[in-house]
Amino acid sequence: MLVFESLSAGAMALLVGMALVVMVVGAYVIVVWPLTFWDLAGGWWEKYASWGETVLWSVFAGGSVAGYWCFSGMAFRGKERGRKGKMKDK
Repeated sequence: MLVFESLSAGAMALLVGMALVVMVVGAYVIVVWPLTFWDLAGGWWEKYASWGETVLWSVFAGGSVAGYWCFSGMAFRGKERGRKGKMKDK
């Protein structure tokens, strides 16, 4: 179950990333393109196309690790506490 929840967190990280990309593209389409008619047809991004799959897998893996960290309880383990009644030195 922990692995399933961790992988679900990775999928949610991809979903959030794609939502951000859609918002950026939407803002571009609403603001920049009607004013400039610049449609990014230069093709300069094609040399970065091979990085796309690597970025997607990295986001998924990072989200899965973060999900494992949270769902396993490691995120909520605190430092060792001192005795009650004693003040800590500053």
